[in-house]
Amino acid sequence: MVKKRDYYEILGVERSATEIQIKKAYRKIALKYHPDKNPNDKEAEEKFKEAAEAYEVLSNPEKRQRYDQFGHAGVGGASGGGFGGMNMDDIFSQFGDIFGNAFGGSFGGSRGTARKVRGTNIRIRVKLSLKEITEGVKKKIKINRLVNAEGVTYKNCPTCNGTGRITRVTQTFLGAMQTQSVCNSCQGAGKTIDKRPKGVDASGLIRKEDIIEIEIPTGVEDGMQLNIRGKGNEGPFNGVPGDLIVLIEEIPHEHLRRDGVHLHYDAYINFVDAVLGGEVEVPTVKGKAKIKINAGTQSGKVFRLKGKGLPDINGYGNGDLLVHINVWTPKKVSKEEQKVLEKLRKSENFIPNPGKNEKGFFQRMRDIFQ
Repeated sequence: MVKKRDYYEILGVERSATEIQIKKAYRKIALKYHPDKNPNDKEAEEKFKEAAEAYEVLSNPEKRQRYDQFGHAGVGGASGGGFGGMNMDDIFSQFGDIFGNAFGGSFGGSRGTARKVRGTNIRIRVKLSLKEITEGVKKKIKINRLVNAEGVTYKNCPTCNGTGRITRVTQTFLGAMQTQSVCNSCQGAGKTIDKRPKGVDASGLIRKEDIIEIEIPTGVEDGMQLNIRGKGNEGPFNGVPGDLIVLIEEIPHEHLRRDGVHLHYDAYINFVDAVLGGEVEVPTVKGKAKIKINAGTQSGKVFRLKGKGLPDINGYGNGDLLVHINVWTPKKVSKEEQKVLEKLRKSENFIPNPGKNEKGFFQRMRDIFQ
């Protein structure tokens, strides 16, 4: 799988670039590689698509925030996102207004002024366990989506004569001025419904149950959204399909607490094991692990199990499992136990006497997150 380029790098802007700077950079690159200026040039076409994909994400505040936090996986890049499966007309339909009249009054230029109408997005929730998040998973999801119905016939829009645009000429003191706008009757599609079967809506769409397979990348987080391009509702008049937006919902683990890529576990040991040493079994995402408890272990000690955490969504390795040791204090003791403990109370060895190497709570927390 070819590694995707950074979207900011594609547009040649800083990560702090404003919306206006991003739009200006995209327009410049897309004008340079526009198909009408580079006919039959596959390399230029790919650069044009690449720039459109970068702009589609960075021009949307919500998608840009997810991209800045999670990289390509946060906007569907790790599961086949992007404009790779779309044709040029699909891209033109989404960004036609950004070019004004740079190509004869329409973004598509010689491709015609009628545009393809984009379908709406579908939003769903997918619940994932920590194990699924660690290993990555494919999910088959049943959804109801709008599709273009069979048996529908179309005719040219009588308002715009199939062009998708209304041209108006006004006289000014500078002479005649021509302006174009999207046709309100057909929303720029250039077509209207002629005949439609029973049960089909006014846009020629019908609701259909579909099963979509979603590939969830490793390391996703609760609240994160993945975009599966082209799997939303189909666009009217055989237009551009919308996206399927998948909201990740993390199922809390019974024992482990998540902190980014790291996991935390509270292990409880008895007083005898803390004094004499012993062994404790701790759960991991994929099973169990054993930790040796050295004699004299203090409550609050943290063991770090390298690589036993969660994978980084951008591929920077795995986090760690941090095991927090807690010495369990019985709430009730028998008379015999009380006698033993009373003898120990008087022993000098049991009088608290922390040395310089003993770390307090704040120092331990500081060490954990450094």
